[in-house]
Amino acid sequence: MVDAIKEILLAIGEDPSREGLKKTPERVSRSLEYLTSGYRQDADEILNSALFDVPYDEMVIVKDIELFSLCEHHLLPFFGKCHIAYLPDRKVVGLSKVPRLVDMYARRLQVQERLTLQIAETINNKIQPRGVAVVIEAQHLCMIMRGVEKQHSVALTSSMLGAFKENQNTRNEFLNLIGRS
Repeated sequence: MVDAIKEILLAIGEDPSREGLKKTPERVSRSLEYLTSGYRQDADEILNSALFDVPYDEMVIVKDIELFSLCEHHLLPFFGKCHIAYLPDRKVVGLSKVPRLVDMYARRLQVQERLTLQIAETINNKIQPRGVAVVIEAQHLCMIMRGVEKQHSVALTSSMLGAFKENQNTRNEFLNLIGRS
């Protein structure tokens, strides 16, 4: 990867041997390895050790989960917040595992729509709740720095499964609790 980054620097008209860029290929390589570390993680390893039988059947929400990802179209960052709810059916997951799952999928090349679906479907498949809701609100540097250059635009995506899709009251309760009507 280091050699490829040197080639990119040359292609944009830079000198990779100048003082400020000498170690840039190594730094970018380490940075990209971290930002794409989600490819080397597994949802089963994250969730399976933290599934618990608990007689709780009310909504569980983890909101305002910060996320950072890279847009697969431009390799530019997008960042924002993820809000997740589920209605348990005999099983709950350790609360800290929910943001870890978000990070696993966010640390891959992504589009926000897929990221939203992957989180919702994984929780649905692994925990088997009565319903799952995921809302992501994010700012995309590919829209802010280039292209349409809209500095205050925010993209909102949602995935509603089970009771959140079928029952308007359940969906509304979730949206009200996360501050979205």
